[in-house]
Amino acid sequence: MESVVVILILLVAVVFSGAISRALPLPIPLPLIQIAVGVLVSLVGDMGVKLRPEMFFLLFLPPLLFLDGWRIPKDGLRRDRWTVLEMALGLVVFTVLGVGFFTYWMIPAMPLSVAFALAAIVSPTDPVAVTAIAKRSPIPKRLMHILEGESLLNDASGLVSMRFAVAAAMTGSFSLLAAFGTFLWTAVAGLIIGAATTFCVTWVSTFWNNKFGEETGSHIVVSLLTPFAAYLAAEQVDASGILAAVAAGISMSFTEDSLRNLALTRIRRLAVWDTVQFVANGVIFVILGEQLPHIVSGAAIVVQETGHHEPIWLVVYVIAINLALALLRFIWVWVSLRFTLARAYRRGFKPFVPSWRLVAVTSLAGVRGTVTLAGVLTLPLFLPDGSPFPARDLAIFLATGVILISLVMASVSLPYLLKGLELPPEPSHQKEEERAHIAAAEAAIKAVEQAVHNWGEGRSDADLYTTAGARVMSNYRERLADQNVSDADAINTQKVAEIERRLRLEALKAERQTYFAFGRRHQLSEETTAKLIREVDLLETRFSNG
Repeated sequence: MESVVVILILLVAVVFSGAISRALPLPIPLPLIQIAVGVLVSLVGDMGVKLRPEMFFLLFLPPLLFLDGWRIPKDGLRRDRWTVLEMALGLVVFTVLGVGFFTYWMIPAMPLSVAFALAAIVSPTDPVAVTAIAKRSPIPKRLMHILEGESLLNDASGLVSMRFAVAAAMTGSFSLLAAFGTFLWTAVAGLIIGAATTFCVTWVSTFWNNKFGEETGSHIVVSLLTPFAAYLAAEQVDASGILAAVAAGISMSFTEDSLRNLALTRIRRLAVWDTVQFVANGVIFVILGEQLPHIVSGAAIVVQETGHHEPIWLVVYVIAINLALALLRFIWVWVSLRFTLARAYRRGFKPFVPSWRLVAVTSLAGVRGTVTLAGVLTLPLFLPDGSPFPARDLAIFLATGVILISLVMASVSLPYLLKGLELPPEPSHQKEEERAHIAAAEAAIKAVEQAVHNWGEGRSDADLYTTAGARVMSNYRERLADQNVSDADAINTQKVAEIERRLRLEALKAERQTYFAFGRRHQLSEETTAKLIREVDLLETRFSNG
């Protein structure tokens, strides 16, 4: 019963933090508000949450990494794959070595293996946090795609690196050759198992749906269970469950078309996954806030062991690590950019040369978030001999401080750096979209004509089918007429479409109010009222995203 109450309190705290975020006049990042709410919860009443690292890892990371892989833009990832790989793999190794040795030099009481584990876990970036704080100064799409691809891969590389560092701390030894062999196995096996899990689930679902029909609720539950299945299967053979979850998500984006799900299934699944992402991210940060007082007190004890008796040294350590992370990231981005430009010049191209501000934006946009927090909280509680894991509370506090400081730095600096920033032109997909619309409308008209012919042939009421078909095809013929306009009229056509969209939203609001009124006066049954309102809601969703 106590566990259920704790879960309910955490969910209420997530909802409360979201309400506060919308009410505040300043664009304060939601994770900061959630941490503050968690601290408030701990001050009001200690819930006594005892985190089991392996359970925490299993519950939160697989669905979040799976969803990242599922939704990442594949075109942008393919176009900038080398840049993404340089940032996601090379920068992680660079960060682990640089920050690891720096932290060990700065805090001798922290063992080198633990310092490397801390450096590994603060290396992954979180584009969700960047999106949240850059709403008033949006980050360019191409840069955002690079950051998303980087975060997807460096989540895995950072967490796998942390796993090696923790293993070294637990055993007291480390072999580079053995580590490379282990990394190769965990990475390759994890990727294969994740992809295989998705393909198996897709094949079984397709077979079952074709034979017995599709049930929306069951399919959504299967999609929720897929990342956990991939993670647990990989962990059973000592492979990387993290990479398995990522690979399962990426594979799902490629196999989704073969499922041929119902439209209702896709709509409801999208809503469910959005809710899972919001709740999982929110609960992690609220738990961090709730644990923060205990983390601070434990970290203060470790600081005293270093010979510093003032708690201010905790703040000094956090700021120093953040500066080291920012400096290493800036150096890596600048050097990587020089190599990219050099390759382009050798091929005879004249690439866009970004200013130092774009390099600074790329560096500061590497904020830390959910994965860093989830990973650091999974540090073992005890060594194999039963003694406490060295400097665990200090490592958690430093990682927490890195998250907070990086969020604050990005929220303050990004709007300023992005203002008036000169960027390369974004490629337009307008022509491709127009061609797709034309092809789809032509295919729809042919399908309707064929259906009218087949269904109405030999029937006494064939004229009804002809009339209905004409009404359906008129909408598609209007679409074709709108697409076949000159470039000079395209702007006016877009303006008319925008005005029409806004008028449709006003009309739909009036429809909904009317249906509600009829329902209140019992002039419509509850079932009919709910059906009509759902139809209006679906149309409003379509035109709101138009």
